[in-house]
Amino acid sequence: MVQKVQQKVNLPWVEKYRPSTLDDLVSHEDIIKTVSKFIKEDQVPHLLFYGPPGTGKTSTILACARLLYTPAQMSSTVLELNASDDRGIGIVRGPILTFASTRTIFKSGFKLIILDEADAMTMDAQNALRRIIEKYTENIRFCIICNYLSKIIPALQSRCTRFRFGPLSPEQILPRLNYVIDEEKVTVSEDGKKALLTLANGDMRKVLNVLQSTWLACKNVTEDNVYTCVGHPLRTDIESIVKWLLNENFKTTYNNIKELKMIKGLALHDIITEVHKYVHRIELPFDIMIDLMDKMAEIEYRLSTGANENIQLTALIAAFQNVKDISAPDQSN
Repeated sequence: MVQKVQQKVNLPWVEKYRPSTLDDLVSHEDIIKTVSKFIKEDQVPHLLFYGPPGTGKTSTILACARLLYTPAQMSSTVLELNASDDRGIGIVRGPILTFASTRTIFKSGFKLIILDEADAMTMDAQNALRRIIEKYTENIRFCIICNYLSKIIPALQSRCTRFRFGPLSPEQILPRLNYVIDEEKVTVSEDGKKALLTLANGDMRKVLNVLQSTWLACKNVTEDNVYTCVGHPLRTDIESIVKWLLNENFKTTYNNIKELKMIKGLALHDIITEVHKYVHRIELPFDIMIDLMDKMAEIEYRLSTGANENIQLTALIAAFQNVKDISAPDQSN
């Protein structure tokens, strides 16, 4: 018994505070209301949940499964597969077909197959799934979960009722975040909370993971500690970088940014993302701003394809040098 309690304590907060019922979910009220009505009226269709990570897709279907079946029935009526691991045609012809073709003796009438991260499934596997969905509809319901709808073949999409789970707003995340903070007795400053919400971009899982990491590393969850823990540039760092880019010469700027990157362990991709946001607050002529944004987008694209960071850093400095060169004659006039 003591061992079970210890295991519970050692759970990551993401799993420890995962909603267990539909009422515990913090967002997507329309989706939850619709799915609840399907269950109450015993008219559950095949479901397709899609949207960014950490928005409640898996939690929603697991809560539905708990509503449909008792804990004793779960093992024999619910098959949960992570398609990132098992994504070939063999898994469709094997465990899925076997589970779908056997009938249930429970009064619910159908069993549930949850295919998580289904956008990682091969085209052959998805095509094989079409026939199983049609043939065993009387006995089985599928819930397909994915991040990218475009990676699910149209034939599967048309067989399911689709629901999009959008990113969570800060207002939706904050109550749950405060609940976890109170339960775990974590010391968090207001700017620390804002930093967590900014970094999350609507991903509840990321909020709790970063909160737990920062708490374990630093105990006090402040803005600086949050950014330092995840290796994200601080606001003061970005202000310094923009100041160097706009005022210092090429060599000084390159050496300063290179040194800051090395000391703080920053990635150029993160620097460009934050500099991009900062530049929007600077008043520049439209033609200069357009030219700068175009060059920054090109650098960001090159970095995403694996280009050398040092070369792209020089390209970023050169883009700002051009801004200085263009704006200098304007100021003299």
